[in-house]
Amino acid sequence: MMRSRDLETGGTATKGGSNSRAYPQSSHAVEPYYAETSEKHRTSWLVPLIVAVNVVVFAVIMFVNNCPHSHERRRFGRNGECVARFLGRFSFQPLRENPLFGPSSSTLDKMGALEWNKIVSDHQRWRLVTCIWLHAGVVHLLANMLSLFFIGIRLEQQFGFVRVGIIYLLSGISGSVLSSLFIQHSISVGASGAVFGLLGAILAELLTNWTIYSNKVAALFSLVVIIAVNLAVGILPHVDNFAHIGGFVSGFLLGFVLLLRPQFGWLERRHRRAESQIKSKYNVCQYFLLVVALILFIIGFTVGLVMLFRGESANDHCKWCHYLSCIPTSRWRCDEN
Repeated sequence: MMRSRDLETGGTATKGGSNSRAYPQSSHAVEPYYAETSEKHRTSWLVPLIVAVNVVVFAVIMFVNNCPHSHERRRFGRNGECVARFLGRFSFQPLRENPLFGPSSSTLDKMGALEWNKIVSDHQRWRLVTCIWLHAGVVHLLANMLSLFFIGIRLEQQFGFVRVGIIYLLSGISGSVLSSLFIQHSISVGASGAVFGLLGAILAELLTNWTIYSNKVAALFSLVVIIAVNLAVGILPHVDNFAHIGGFVSGFLLGFVLLLRPQFGWLERRHRRAESQIKSKYNVCQYFLLVVALILFIIGFTVGLVMLFRGESANDHCKWCHYLSCIPTSRWRCDEN
């Protein structure tokens, strides 16, 4: 997700602030292992639908933004010309304001961006959901939708639209909650938390269904590297890594609950038509992980919502956690508490 700050200093961000520069995170397609099963792949329609909805929503945002007549553009004087003016009211805000080729922060705020003050003080809790469908620009939209397409299609083919849809939505909301708890002076938009949730679910699925996969160690190593690289991008300024982390952890826990496969021994015996001799197609470890993950998710999600609606700041309970979203260096500084 991206955070946004003062337009005059930067651009728009995803999962974060108001009037600021945004940098998109990227998640990559993960297909490093293969299940030793004969399951039929389902037709994927939910993920393409989500991608289509995000594209349509972005078009609506640009129509509402109407750069040639926007108030923000006038603040940039001679350097404040709209980008791609031939698009008319669909043209982009000046690059000095938004380098991602997108709308102004005020438009995103009006359309439902994540903003702590409006959620807590104005009780606009619907922003926890609407922010997932907004993007700061074309660059941000492409990064998230390409990641979603390559990650989500395979998951939906294997596990169906219901389970993938639940993981996507709950991970996105969880990312919004964690972002609001730590970042309270910026707006935030983007599907990054939901996409990271699917990435976390893939890792959980590999672990809980360990017995039915080949090349397990190589698969686990490659997946961990991909996740680490994507989370590392979140330490750049104006990128909301808390949304990434919240989405990833939620997706990881939900993966143990929703993405179970029958153990390999059960599958072989099923093919021999001896199912009546099998007590359970899942082993004890799978059931244990399911119960523990479900309890942890419910507790974490509930505590997060309670803290948010009470107007608490997670920074008061964790003085060093802000480094998870931005690490200051000689090349940039982190001015978001």
